Amino acid sequence: MSLPNIALDHTEKLIERAKLGDKKSFNEVVGLWYKKIYNFCYKYCHDHDQASEAAQRTFIKVYDHLLKLEDIGKFKSWLYIIALNVCREESRRMTRVAKMFVSDGDDSKHVEVDGGETFAQVYDRSELSSIVIASLNQLGEEQKEVILMKEYEGLKFREIAEVLNISENTVKSRLYYGLSNLKKILVKNRAFKESYDYGK
Repeated sequence: MSLPNIALDHTEKLIERAKLGDKKSFNEVVGLWYKKIYNFCYKYCHDHDQASEAAQRTFIKVYDHLLKLEDIGKFKSWLYIIALNVCREESRRMTRVAKMFVSDGDDSKHVEVDGGETFAQVYDRSELSSIVIASLNQLGEEQKEVILMKEYEGLKFREIAEVLNISENTVKSRLYYGLSNLKKILVKNRAFKESYDYGK
């Protein structure tokens, strides 16, 4: 049995006990999965504070709805469904906040939103380069989500299909066109960045 399968098997046993009210077992589940979910939220939200908030909200929702998980074997995809929905909610909330500041006069220039200095600084310290993330976030939400889950989280096509409630063929199609579009955007952004750096 591979390490991922061993981890999932261990998780399932912990969840069985957690569903019976064993809080220590649930805390162990959080310990096993928190870093992975945080990293997913970080890639999606491109902000440390937002990612931390999203990850915490994800596990609060997992705890609150754990008894509704009938098939423990589907915990992984169920967990990502919750995390993805939380990230979507957080993204919409930040969009509303950004729009509010933009419409609030000159002070808006001090607010750090998408594409701001903090964005670049965060991703310079991350495992993904800023230019890749900047390019990824220019994709439509559907293609972006599939790429994140397949290429960076390592989910199987079946698991992604369960998370997004679509067919595996649709997942494969979105991944194919998403990667194709990402490549085009990367070439364009890299050329722009090189031109900008040269201009300095």
